[in-house]
Amino acid sequence: MIFREPNNSEEGQYCFPNVNDSCYKESRSQTIKTALYILFSGGIITTVGGNTTVIISVANFKYLHTPTNFLILSLATTDLLVGLIVMPFSMIRTVESCWYFGDTACVLHSSFDVSLTTISIFHLIFIAIDRYYAICDPLLYCSKINNFVAGIFIAISWIVPGAYTYISLYSKIGTGMEKYVSSDICKGNCEVTFNAIWGVLDSLLTFFLPCMAMLAIYAKIFFIARKHAKAINVIKFNNDKQKINNPSETTDQKATKTLAIVMGVFVLSWLPLVTDATIDPYVNFSTPTAVSDALLWLGYFNSACNPIVYAFFYPWFQRALKLIATGNIFRTNSSNLNLFSNFKMV
Repeated sequence: MIFREPNNSEEGQYCFPNVNDSCYKESRSQTIKTALYILFSGGIITTVGGNTTVIISVANFKYLHTPTNFLILSLATTDLLVGLIVMPFSMIRTVESCWYFGDTACVLHSSFDVSLTTISIFHLIFIAIDRYYAICDPLLYCSKINNFVAGIFIAISWIVPGAYTYISLYSKIGTGMEKYVSSDICKGNCEVTFNAIWGVLDSLLTFFLPCMAMLAIYAKIFFIARKHAKAINVIKFNNDKQKINNPSETTDQKATKTLAIVMGVFVLSWLPLVTDATIDPYVNFSTPTAVSDALLWLGYFNSACNPIVYAFFYPWFQRALKLIATGNIFRTNSSNLNLFSNFKMV
């Protein structure tokens, strides 16, 4: 992510009192620090626990081995890495307002921070494509979207953002900045900073354009789904209100709505930070530290939201969660599968 340049006029102590070029440390009471650590730790635990449950559920139960669920599993892996690798270090940096882990850790942390967000967006794009074929072309869905195709989608979702992150962070593509991952502005600082022009281009390429594409896909999906629903109602009327039930279509539509919610939550979580980061270079990095930190953590907490959405809308996740919580997951696979046999899953 993109962080504001440090403002040395803010009151506080130094991150490293015995170092001449140390960054300033924002002064906070112990009560505020404790409250922030509790808040952020709760978010980390929810992120790690929830996404681990999703991964175990899809990986353990063969009945859940569908292209959509494999994409969900890979997305959960991305969110799990955010909770394990990115959020704990960011928590300490935010609460203490200093980076204490050195230059190498700064580079690695910034790389994971930037790349994992882009990886999530790629997953959401391919999930939208999967839902498009499931709803708009259901007869050919199985031939066009299978586990092999899902594997290709997942590989692209990890490889392309990783390559883009390496190029954007470690090349001179954004002229006017000596370093993109910076810890040498002052000791105790770790941030990613792009020049104004590349900052806008980066936001367009990695967030705004993909989000617009996803919104367009889901808009078309719901338009076609509504058209199908009207056609079914006409058929029902012409057949003396004979009940016509298509469980597969109903399930696919519910899954599409659920995954559209996941996409919407992601956009709402990251939009404020990306917008601020795009504008900030043009206003001399004047966003207050408290505001930029709050927007950053709003984005991080998105990684905890997806399992919560699944828990509300996916019966298979509710049952898998119950199996894991009660320890029944360690029983034979056939016993576990019986719990899933009375409804279709996507």
